[in-house]
Amino acid sequence: MRTRQDAIQYCLSLGGCYEDYPFRDPNWTVIRHNDSRKVFAWIFEREGNIWINVKCDPEWRDFWRKAFDSVIPAYHLNKKYWNSIILDGTVPEEDVKRMIRESYGLTRK
Repeated sequence: MRTRQDAIQYCLSLGGCYEDYPFRDPNWTVIRHNDSRKVFAWIFEREGNIWINVKCDPEWRDFWRKAFDSVIPAYHLNKKYWNSIILDGTVPEEDVKRMIRESYGLTRK
């Protein structure tokens, strides 16, 4: 997973969610749950890469940050609960998907 469209398509494949552009800035895509409108993925371009902010269980937050240099405290969000995944090819796709699924689950009603 390296592109914005790859990230959006994977998030939407989880079901019960939709793509939104709340800031009138095409650089920022959020994926929200249909029922609660809560965001589980913030997708944006920064420093030449696509980044995804995902919510994490605090017990896993530091694990992911230590496991991959491209998983860091979230850009523009509460760093206690959110990580940024930089899609530079260094984080295996299955781990990216796992973090997205975890965020999806943590933000559901």
